[in-house]
Amino acid sequence: MSNGIGRSSGGGMTRRGLIKAGSVASALAVTAPALAARQASQGPESAADGAGWREITPALTGYIAGACEHGIPAQIRERARLHILDTLASIVACHSLEASQLGRRYAQAMSPQGTSPILGSRQTASPVDAVFASGMTAHAAEINDFIPSAYVQPGPAIVPTAIETARLNQRSGADLVGAVVAGYEIAGRLPKAIGTRNLYLAGLANHGIAPTFGSAAAAAPLMDLTTDEVDHMLAYCAQQASGSWQWLLDVRHVEKAFVFGGMGARNGMQAARMAKIGFTGVPASFDNENGWFRWRAFQGEGATHASLVDGLNEEYELSLAAMKRYPVGGPTQPAVRALLDLRKTVSPEEVAKIVVAMPGEAATFERANMPALNIPYLAAIIMLDGRLDFVDAQSLDRQENDAAARDFARKVTVVRDEAQEMGEGEDRTESARVTLTRTDGTQEERYVPYVPGYPTHPLAKAEVEEKAHELIEPVLGVAAANRLIALCDDLDDAGSVDPIVELMRFDSA
Repeated sequence: MSNGIGRSSGGGMTRRGLIKAGSVASALAVTAPALAARQASQGPESAADGAGWREITPALTGYIAGACEHGIPAQIRERARLHILDTLASIVACHSLEASQLGRRYAQAMSPQGTSPILGSRQTASPVDAVFASGMTAHAAEINDFIPSAYVQPGPAIVPTAIETARLNQRSGADLVGAVVAGYEIAGRLPKAIGTRNLYLAGLANHGIAPTFGSAAAAAPLMDLTTDEVDHMLAYCAQQASGSWQWLLDVRHVEKAFVFGGMGARNGMQAARMAKIGFTGVPASFDNENGWFRWRAFQGEGATHASLVDGLNEEYELSLAAMKRYPVGGPTQPAVRALLDLRKTVSPEEVAKIVVAMPGEAATFERANMPALNIPYLAAIIMLDGRLDFVDAQSLDRQENDAAARDFARKVTVVRDEAQEMGEGEDRTESARVTLTRTDGTQEERYVPYVPGYPTHPLAKAEVEEKAHELIEPVLGVAAANRLIALCDDLDDAGSVDPIVELMRFDSA
């Protein structure tokens, strides 16, 4: 886009390069599969000898250090506030899940005398351990935000880190918003600057690496780090940049919550705090040809290192950030939307069979072990219950032990439809065609051409708030949901983040 607000995704995704993996999470958000095809049309920016290299450290450190003072367009600030709300709503909804409980247990074991609040509970820990637990909670299920073009889920790590850092340093709501914008900017740009294909071939998961840098970038301006201190901070982010694609094999969503949420929050805040108290690292490490950012594995196809700083304060990753409307994996969302619509006019006893046609390796979603990715299971509970409940969408117990759901799921087939697949250079989206056959032989069909919440079709403010109500009300009630939505909406005029923190403190399972 050329209006100074939007940001090109740098090429679309093809589904023809999908990894044919039968494991549960292999298709989650269509992540690893498409990386091999990503940015194929772009050549490396520079060779290993540094030819064509342009210094980026001053622009990068200056941007991060000054994040709270940047002039940010009103619509981008609003998107930031909405992503903060979306992440907090995710924490509320996920507070009782296994990954959340384990995150809190670990944090308290590590720092039992700590006083920093763990969001979604009344428990406390040290600042680093508290944001770790809050990050685990924010990604304990498939409901938080993501940046499709970067294969990053930024909110779970960045938002809790920014909120706790703002609380500790008595910063305003406006400062928090500016810091969150910077965190999303760095987290979204970094994988694309390195080249998502290069990261994948190096065995490094964007989902763990980018949140570390993004969380640090959000914490730094709230701690008043100087540009030199930010430079040192980046060196310690690089030393902690980790995350294996092994998360694709996770079923219980605990290791995944660690990689996507807890680890990045912990590592990012730790790097910022280390720099603040005087830790020194390799200076200008992002420009050093032997440093992490310019390592030879990151010099291959698709590397555009200068894009990490090009267009800062002009183009925004928040314009490429997406939200999930339903508590399921990204590629399953259109099928869920179609099924919910069909359920309005069809009762479960009328159903003879259901065929879900979708792009990509559809078989993965037919046999996924993770409930939020298993379309036959999701179809069963939608048709049997008449709705999609957040808890049931994540329930391994119900998927494995509900006989009625298992029997209904046998009526559901998921097939690949190449006609729905995106070509090279097209913006990534998701779609599904669901055909329901009744026992009398009549059929009904629903085609969902895109997922509401993707950058191509973003959720409106009212829709984000509606989702927040759905997630918050079952836990905290209507009044608290209204209050949290209003607090996030008014952040730019708030003198403190304390009211949000207090509202996020409640009894946890």
